[in-house]
Amino acid sequence: MHNRRFLISLLVSSILLVSAQTRGDDRILTLDETLKELDSLPGSGAVFHWDPLFQAGVFSSSEQYVSFRIGMPGESDLIILNGRDILSLPLPFLEKGELRFPQAFVRALKQALEAPVPADDPIKFRIAAIIVDPGHGGKDTGAVGTHTIAGTSLRVEEKAITLQVAKDLHNRLSRKFPDKQVLLTRDKDTFISLDDRVAIANAVPLKDNEATIFISIHANASFNKHVRGYEVWYLSPEYRRIVIDQSKYSDAQEVVPILNAMLEEEFTSESIRMAESIVKRFDETLSSALPSRGIKAEEWFVVRNVRMPSVLVELGFLSNETDAGLLTDETYVKHFSEALYKGIMDFVEDFEHS
Repeated sequence: MHNRRFLISLLVSSILLVSAQTRGDDRILTLDETLKELDSLPGSGAVFHWDPLFQAGVFSSSEQYVSFRIGMPGESDLIILNGRDILSLPLPFLEKGELRFPQAFVRALKQALEAPVPADDPIKFRIAAIIVDPGHGGKDTGAVGTHTIAGTSLRVEEKAITLQVAKDLHNRLSRKFPDKQVLLTRDKDTFISLDDRVAIANAVPLKDNEATIFISIHANASFNKHVRGYEVWYLSPEYRRIVIDQSKYSDAQEVVPILNAMLEEEFTSESIRMAESIVKRFDETLSSALPSRGIKAEEWFVVRNVRMPSVLVELGFLSNETDAGLLTDETYVKHFSEALYKGIMDFVEDFEHS
């Protein structure tokens, strides 16, 4: 069973409340029994993905999918069809560590996934825009490291490193994805406030089946000159925020908190997947030269205020002589941007083909 992410539309366009008809059948099915019930779906039956982090899953056919979370035995709640429509059903639950599915859930699931999708009703999700954010700039130098390397005094500023890597990354992504908007929050040594960076990202127009992702690039510093390595941060799941456009639901305000909570979980889940993809590629490309500090959660302003999957990448420590030397080496700058590019490409392809 694959550990895959829990998909929800990044912009929910319509709501359909459907109550399950139990028809007197309260039988409980195992996962294998449920998949057998779904064998007749278009294509090759149903595919199941489970995300243990959020205790949530996805059943998908060749054209449609249903996202759900688990509950307690006998509990009913809302699940999502194709990222837009909502069904009220008895929830799957865990019993001795194994998933169990109420018959009413399985029956409604099969009926929903068997329904034909109109030709003019696209549900295929895609990344429409990639925002690359070079940290700092202008009057804000960011971290600064001064070292003597091979007898030469070297001053390294974070704002210059992040811009160099970001521009190379932008060029790579633009060539790879000509059908997507690939945007830089700055393309020269200018000061851009954190609010403005967030506004640039949140202002990208999207269709209902489209998403934006946000990658903020930084370099680190520490009082301990021996600290080294790269790391990738995502927004802590404990941080709560408004990520949904409440104006779309003036006639259905009672579902706004539910949808917002679902989207918060989705953004966090996707951000973790993107962080994992980037760290994996960093490990492949750079781990022989500098250590990995892994994936971490934090409430960075520039990440917590964008309404989309987002990560903050720390390339290395400018306070460390070895890291600073690598970050000013043209060959390694290319390695950093290449690893970022491959990690983002992996995530985009995974997102769009799942």
